[in-house]
Amino acid sequence: MTVVRNIVFCLLALLLTVPAQAGHHDEQPVKQAIVLAAFGTSYPEAVKSILNIKAKVEKAHPGVPVRLAFTSNIIRKIWQGRQNDEAWKAAHKDIPAEVLYVKHPLATIADLQNDGCRDITVQSLHVFAGEEFHDLITLVGGLKSIRTLKAKNMPFAHLSLGRPALGLPGEEYPYTEDMARAAKTLKTDVDHARELNAALVYMGHGNDFFSTGIYAEFQKVLQAEYDYPIFIGCVEGFPAFDDMAAQLAASGKKDVLLKPFMIVAGDHASNDMAGDEDDAWKIMLTKAGYKVATDLRGLGMLDGWADIYVNHLNDAMAKGPGVN
Repeated sequence: MTVVRNIVFCLLALLLTVPAQAGHHDEQPVKQAIVLAAFGTSYPEAVKSILNIKAKVEKAHPGVPVRLAFTSNIIRKIWQGRQNDEAWKAAHKDIPAEVLYVKHPLATIADLQNDGCRDITVQSLHVFAGEEFHDLITLVGGLKSIRTLKAKNMPFAHLSLGRPALGLPGEEYPYTEDMARAAKTLKTDVDHARELNAALVYMGHGNDFFSTGIYAEFQKVLQAEYDYPIFIGCVEGFPAFDDMAAQLAASGKKDVLLKPFMIVAGDHASNDMAGDEDDAWKIMLTKAGYKVATDLRGLGMLDGWADIYVNHLNDAMAKGPGVN
């Protein structure tokens, strides 16, 4: 009986331990990946701003694949036209393949998922929650809504979206705190303006589909932070050039430091802001009697601003699925 009892105990132990071991071996760690979704730029020199942010993200998350994606259809089409232009590529050998062959966020996410990455965080590289960010929300939401008959066939284990630089409405990450942190990263710009005894004027992109009042609110935050004449106008939406110019005139400053309030110093910064056409901001301000200095550096070149996206990415990765 003792022998039989021992055999029974051995069989029970085997039955209890084998499934657990098999289940343990079946569980594979979910591969992570990060997508940095920027509006994009067609200017080779301006690409450095985006690559600076990417380098910061890669340093913060070693071993995790980080991919770029451009949300602008027009910008991607320009890069697609350059892919087979041998003369252009020969003249711009410093442009990395990830920019030359950049894709839409949807295609970028699909490529990563196809490579086995099922835990993907998309980090917006936009300034505020406007049209482009809205479209990212609907894109990520659509992918998250996919439901397969078998749970194991779900394309994503986690899919989340990080908030833009100036934040989002909500209690968990108050946008007012995001704006306060963003304001502190611009100290070098303010110091430069003080050295010139010039008003600091930023050109933002804006848009015609969403309220761009957050630019006016951020201007107020900057003025309170530095107690200095700082003004923001937009290419599209409010506050427009005329709105900014009226406040600039009231400040009494005769010198202006003009900078882009955009991630990259691309077409808008080079032409609409610092160009030589009559409708360029530099020309209009000069004709109005101001001495104008321009600084063609995008926000992405500022390490402090790049760190904003790293921090928002970390929040999104820690929080899990959703918009954070």
